Amino acid sequence: MKLQICGAAQTVTGSCHALTLENGFKLIMDCGLYQGHEDELENFNHQWFFNPSEIDVLILSHAHIDHCGRIPKLVNDGFRGKIYCTSATRDLAAIMLMDSAHIQETDAEYESRKFKKTVNPLYTQLDAKNCLKYFRCVEYDNWFSINQDIKALFSDAGHILGAASITLKINENGKETMLGFSGDIGRYNRPILKDPVQMPELDYFICESTYGGKTHEETPESDDHFLKIIHETCVEKGGKLLIPAFSVGRTQELLFRLDKLYTAGKLKNIPVYVDSPLAMNATEIFIMHPECFDDEIYEYMRKDENPFGWNNMHYVKDASHSKSLNASEEACIIIAASGMANAGRIKHHLFHQLSKPQNTVLIVGYCAQGTLGQKLVDKPETVSIFHQEINVRAAVEVMSSMSAHADQPELFQFMSNQDTNKLKKIFLVHGEPKKQEAFKAALLEKQFSSVEIPELGATFDL
Repeated sequence: MKLQICGAAQTVTGSCHALTLENGFKLIMDCGLYQGHEDELENFNHQWFFNPSEIDVLILSHAHIDHCGRIPKLVNDGFRGKIYCTSATRDLAAIMLMDSAHIQETDAEYESRKFKKTVNPLYTQLDAKNCLKYFRCVEYDNWFSINQDIKALFSDAGHILGAASITLKINENGKETMLGFSGDIGRYNRPILKDPVQMPELDYFICESTYGGKTHEETPESDDHFLKIIHETCVEKGGKLLIPAFSVGRTQELLFRLDKLYTAGKLKNIPVYVDSPLAMNATEIFIMHPECFDDEIYEYMRKDENPFGWNNMHYVKDASHSKSLNASEEACIIIAASGMANAGRIKHHLFHQLSKPQNTVLIVGYCAQGTLGQKLVDKPETVSIFHQEINVRAAVEVMSSMSAHADQPELFQFMSNQDTNKLKKIFLVHGEPKKQEAFKAALLEKQFSSVEIPELGATFDL
């Protein structure tokens, strides 16, 4: 069989990996949208390393756009197979893809006006709706048959609601091969979701490496740090705390943390605005899937039926309300997408608020190179937003502890059951080169015999 790395190679978006058996059967794991601004990947979303009509099956790890965001285009370009995922992933993907399609349509409309020529969206909202008929839901921890030669297993990855690592048991020419794809691995002892579940012993492992070269801030410290930032910004300076956050996963964790602070009387009367219709819909889906929750949130829900809302938390539904937040001098917390600050309503808030020294921007998740979020992490004097240079006078804080990605020690914890003698090769994907090199060196020190950092499009015989 052959493995081809068709996305997330030495970068953190566009996850897609193709497997072709000797009998011609073809499957892909993930079909993600590339998000970023590297010139060499400008046309990534419009091209394939394979013929979509020849793909028999798609196995989807989770509903983040960098993992599922090209599925409507895949179907448009000829794919007619089944898409396997967990039920929570299917529900989240439905709203994520519709939102992504809306962005594609809006961007195409803007470019058509700007360049005075017809620019077609990557896909439409109708395309996003139509692709859902190919989804098939599978529970965690149950082997299911892809065909007579392949069985698959979803294990809880603990990353976002419904996220799974994928194990394939492949019989080819009388030989059984265990191939695993981590998807995105979450963190241990995190709020809301269960801990990541280890995969079976593998022969080959495609492993994410987002934070493979880093150790995150400890959670107890992060709780204190979070409250300190809120107090300094909103109470002492009377400013706005702006938090770019992914609508799925990160926003719900922030709301749960803030709900607990409010219940404990530590949040005072600071209003919190969630400026994301997608986040509102995603939170409703979270409540629909308590089977994914850990014991902590179950215990908390005994005294608070809604762990994601309180009296002074408000969803911002329409654009006029969003604009009014920038006109107001009210001290408050604003949580808005996108998480990398390169699009969405948060970009408008940053445009209006970055120049005010009483405000703070809090980065709570991964930001790809070239995004506005990453530029802010570097604390520049100015940034360009909507083709204007904006002075950065607001404070910029970073809290890696809120990351939904495992750090190096947690990745090793996740892999601790793997037999270094049995595991023939590890392919590091979904990471930047420096972090991947650091993780590779650490893996080799742990006696894993072969570690590969593949280039985009690289093919391997397994």
